[in-house]
Amino acid sequence: MRQFTGVDKLIHSFDQALRSLVPGTTSAQRTNPAENAEAQLAVSDARHVAGLMRVNHSGEVCAQALYHGQAMTAKLPNVRREMEQAAIEEQDHLAWCEDRLKELDSHTSVFNPVWYSLSFGMGALAGIAGDKYSLGFVAETERQVSLHLEDHLRQLPEHDERSRRILEQMNEDELHHRDTALTAGGVDLPLPVKIAMTGISKLMTKTSYYI
Repeated sequence: MRQFTGVDKLIHSFDQALRSLVPGTTSAQRTNPAENAEAQLAVSDARHVAGLMRVNHSGEVCAQALYHGQAMTAKLPNVRREMEQAAIEEQDHLAWCEDRLKELDSHTSVFNPVWYSLSFGMGALAGIAGDKYSLGFVAETERQVSLHLEDHLRQLPEHDERSRRILEQMNEDELHHRDTALTAGGVDLPLPVKIAMTGISKLMTKTSYYI
């Protein structure tokens, strides 16, 4: 088996970042859950849904960065594989949100490179702290993402079945990732860390909705 050098790993990380940040470079492995679903939206509703989907897309950019950072610093091979597999599954979410934004004639957030950088750093630090904390970080992140998705599902217009199906599948996957991380040995994070994560999440949500 080939041993990767530091330069190899750096190039791989750069490639992962580009695929997460450049629109059109990520393809879903699973069929879009919105396929054959209907959506009839007024202009104002479409604008609101686009804002919600832009937030969710930014959230998935953060998830990609988080898993990439943790996979780089995870100590146990099985934990590293878990992170890499979770990142692959989250790519579907990234592609689905991007597809929905295109349908709504909207765009992804210009702040995504910022969110990616912050999340990558946090993921890498979590991995350095130890695998049980890294897994706990995943579990807490997925818990907070699920809360956002449930709130967005409540905000969706009644006739937007396309967005609803995407968010429902995303929420199901996020809860699965949370449970997997806890089963693998993730621990509950200290309260200050949770508060910091919530603060960053709120900042991302408020800015990505508009820009």
